Amino acid sequence: MKIIFAGTPEFAVPALAALIAAGHEIVMVLTQPDRPAGRGMKLKPSPVKVLAEQHHLHVFQPVSLKPQEVQAQIAASQADVMIVAAYGLIIPTSVLNMPVHGCYNIHASLLPRWRGAAPIHRSILAGDVETGVTIMEVVPALDAGAMVSKGVIPIGAADTTQSLHDALARTGADLMVQAMRDLEANGLLPSTPQDESLVTYAHKLEKAEAAIDWQKSAAELSRQIRAFNPFPVAQSKLRDDVCRIWMATECDLEKYKMEKPVSARPGEVISVQGGLLVACGQGVLNLMELQAPGGKRMDAQAFVQGHHLKAGDVFDSE
Repeated sequence: MKIIFAGTPEFAVPALAALIAAGHEIVMVLTQPDRPAGRGMKLKPSPVKVLAEQHHLHVFQPVSLKPQEVQAQIAASQADVMIVAAYGLIIPTSVLNMPVHGCYNIHASLLPRWRGAAPIHRSILAGDVETGVTIMEVVPALDAGAMVSKGVIPIGAADTTQSLHDALARTGADLMVQAMRDLEANGLLPSTPQDESLVTYAHKLEKAEAAIDWQKSAAELSRQIRAFNPFPVAQSKLRDDVCRIWMATECDLEKYKMEKPVSARPGEVISVQGGLLVACGQGVLNLMELQAPGGKRMDAQAFVQGHHLKAGDVFDSE
């Protein structure tokens, strides 16, 4: 198959690598322009560009796909199909119609649940027990295309957006390789329309959502902290400094032989023995990885020792 691959971040890399390994001809790689990054703000290529150049593929980085000269270059590739994975630019209908077999997307949710920008984060925040990947036809409306295939991944009590991101990227790569195998063999991909009555939207994360409200339950706060790892990272005040909390799980009170309900105010440290345990509006949160301003991420034991934390100290809601 002659494929145009459109992707930018790390999520898209396994799919491009898998398609190359499957022997397809990647006639063009569309990826966003290099962006300033790091202290020196030097231009940095996208992860997809790095992989594409390692395989000596043709990389095209327009700032928009709307100009006629850009569309002319894409049309000249004479691709059989376009594959999209977290590309990040709007693809005009005229471009979607260029490949002989159309355009297919790897979306990181079980559509029609969680259309939109932040499906992995929102699935954790909502307390979903599973998520997954949907291979879908790309249409002008947001994530509204018919579904070709799905892969389901359970969400565990210790899963973060980062851990699910990596698992979903691998699953998406496998599903897309299978889809292209079927398309090549049969000349078409059967698909199922989405049930519009079941649609939910995964709105883009706002930095304000990172602030921890200790009045919430331990279950809610665990989901918030894990959903915001690796970005934007949940945070709370500790001794007037903003402390970033990278990992936390709901505490099993029976394991620590604690009575219910816990007689401590929300945000209060109730134990630093065998874990950094903090009271919430309901239940107790076990903080496992933290970061002080200007410091490194560290496990709870190192953080407790380095900051001389003790029972009775208080994390404050911002």
